[in-house]
This record gives sequence, structure tokens and C-alpha cells, in this order.
Amino acid sequence: MDAIHCFFNLLAMNIPFFHIFDLPMNQSLPQSSTRILSIDLLRGLVMVLMALDHVRDFFHSEAFVDDPLNLATTTPALYFTRWITHFCAPVFVFLSGISAFLSGTRKTKNDQSLFLIKRGLWLILVEFTLVTFGWTFNPFFNIFVMQVIWAIGVSMIALGIMVHLPLKAIGVISILLITGHNVLDYAEAEIHGQAGFLWDALHRGHFTLYPFWRNHAFLIVYPLIPWMGIMGLGYCFGTMYTSAFDTTKRIKILLATGLGLLLGFVILRWFNNYGDPHPWTEQASSGLTFLSFLDVTKYPPSLAFSSIMLGPALLFLAFTESWNNRYIKPLLIFGKVPFFYYIVHIYLIHVLCVAVFFFTGHSVSEIASGETPFLFRPREFGYSLLIVYFIWIAVVAGLYYPCKKYLEYKLKHKTGWSSYL
Repeated sequence: MDAIHCFFNLLAMNIPFFHIFDLPMNQSLPQSSTRILSIDLLRGLVMVLMALDHVRDFFHSEAFVDDPLNLATTTPALYFTRWITHFCAPVFVFLSGISAFLSGTRKTKNDQSLFLIKRGLWLILVEFTLVTFGWTFNPFFNIFVMQVIWAIGVSMIALGIMVHLPLKAIGVISILLITGHNVLDYAEAEIHGQAGFLWDALHRGHFTLYPFWRNHAFLIVYPLIPWMGIMGLGYCFGTMYTSAFDTTKRIKILLATGLGLLLGFVILRWFNNYGDPHPWTEQASSGLTFLSFLDVTKYPPSLAFSSIMLGPALLFLAFTESWNNRYIKPLLIFGKVPFFYYIVHIYLIHVLCVAVFFFTGHSVSEIASGETPFLFRPREFGYSLLIVYFIWIAVVAGLYYPCKKYLEYKLKHKTGWSSYL
């Protein structure tokens, strides 16, 4: 367990991250005087990358044939097309935690708690209705998909309960959830994957189908424990974005913590005995060995996964602190309406898939293939990776105007239902 000792020794170092707990949490905190554009910029960037992954799901010819991270069959282009989109979920959840803190500076603790719980319940409802239908186009809802919106919803409910605790307690709980949940990997190995619904929902996931009524089932994709930790950690980082926090100090903390997480990742993977249930192995070439080293577990997000994904995100926030020019405007717009973007992009991609399905000569009898949960998306379908990139660019370009118009509407209607979308 040398990797564990090294990683926790790293956390115990007197790095500036722990100064975020110096602010008194039992008093009203000053609000941020201006919107921090680096947060919107990072969120917008991961939303664009997310669209790439989902376009690949619907349009790449090998999306339902093979794993793009399978070192025996993948190519560097395909591998990194999938790997780079791993940043999306952890960064989005982390930034949701920051946003939860900042919105709470304008509320009492009780109001903040109630808002987070209500919003969490709303997100779970949307996941099982609007989002599930967008993915499947199945009017009978034979499969209810438990993906990232579900995980964010439950994490918000948990955060809504935790906000009554001192900030240090939230930070400790969050760090323990992120760094300690891989202990459960050993128990999972002993039961050979026969975990049960509750265990899978909390930790294992692994795209497991659980029938619950006639021809209906839950598909568990995002287990909860580590995601709750990531959101809680983001909530703690939110203290740095109030007007009381010095900008220079914030940048130093982001740089030190980001570099520390990357160093922690290297230590964990090098020792290869904790932090990820799938150790890297030596391959036929140094290039493939490097890819094996980077191939960390997303479902659920392992400690190694969280480290290598959140580390660069913190560095990005540090380096883009003062960015503000017309070239980043589209990303800022996407980043300011992320949930609207998420819903619209799923439907846009799937509608395009339906159009291509019929344009390429597929028949009505092939709408439900039985091999994929998505209607109008047979297993043997799609194009090369290059075509996928062209479709992705078109999708992102098509999302700009709707997101811009919705942002204008949202700025004029800052209260009511728009606060939930």
C-alpha cells in the first residue's frame, strides 16, 4: 500500500489548498462582485467536448462494436477522442459544487439547503423523463438511464444536507469519499460483480441493468459515492470565488493543488496497487504502455481518474483567470447555460441520427435493433472518425444561436422556473 501512503503524505503537505477553510462559514460571506469568466469558460469547454463523445456514440461505426480504449484494436486518434472527453463529467460536477456555493452566498443556510434538495429532485426527475427519452427515443421508457444528471441530482441532495455542517467537515467528508472509495474495489473483487442494486447505485455501476417492472429496467451508469465527493470538493473551492478572497492567492492555490493532483496521479499509477481497480500493464510498445498508464476507470471515477481529470481543470482555471476576449464568447455562452445546452444537444444529435438512419436506407423494422438501447441506432451503423468530427462541429455550431437566445431570456428572468434550467 505504498501508493496510499505517498498520496496521503502529499495531501498532508502544507500546500495552499487548505487555506480555503480559513473563511468563517457560520457568518454571511460576501458575494462575488463580478462573474468569474474562467468558470464559465471551463464549463463551456467541457460542454463542447461532451458533444464530441455523444456524437461519437451515435455516428461512429465502431461505437457499439468495440471499446475505443481497447488497446488491442484502437488507434491513437480514437483513443484520445474518447479519453479527452473523460474530463467532462468530473469537471462539470466539480463546477456544479462551486456554483452551489456561490448561489448560497445570496441565501440563508435553510434556503440554500432547500433549494439544493429541490433542484436535486428536479434533476432526477428530468433524468428519468426528458433525458432518458432524448437518449433512447423510446416512448415506452423500457430503460431508465441513471447517468450524470442523476448523479448530480443525488449529489445536490446530499450537499443540501451537508451545507449545515462546517466547511471543514464538508471538505473532510468529500476528500474521504474521493480518496477512500476505492477500498470497496477489494470487496467487489471478492463477490465477482454480484453486487446488487444498492451497491451498484452507490459504487459499482458498470452499466448494469436492473429490471423492476415487466419490460422496464434501470441502467446504472454513474454510481454515486465518488460523485458526491467531487461536488462537495467543488463546494469548498467555491469559497475562493467570493469578493473576500484575494485573486493572487486563489491562483496560487489552484496552481499548487492542480500540480499536486497530477503528481498524486503519477504516484498512484506508478505503484499500481491502489487508486484504480484496473492496473496498467506493460504493452508491446512504449506508446501502448503509456496509453495503458492513462487508462483509468471512470465508472465509478477512481481516485486516479479524479486526480488526472481535476488537476488540469484547476490549472486551466488558474491560467485563464484574466481571459476575456471575443474569441471565447461562444464558450462563455455555452458555459452560462449548461443544462439547457445538455438537453438540447442530446435531442439535436439523436434527431440527426434519425435523419441519417432513413437517408442511408434503413427500414422501419430496424428502428429497434435489440442490440442497443437507442432507437434508430443499429449496432452496425455510422461513419469514420473523421466524419464524426465534421458532424460534431456542425452540432456545436447549431447549438450556438439557441443557447445565446436562451441566455438572453434567462438574464431577463432570473427568478422562477429558469433558475432550474
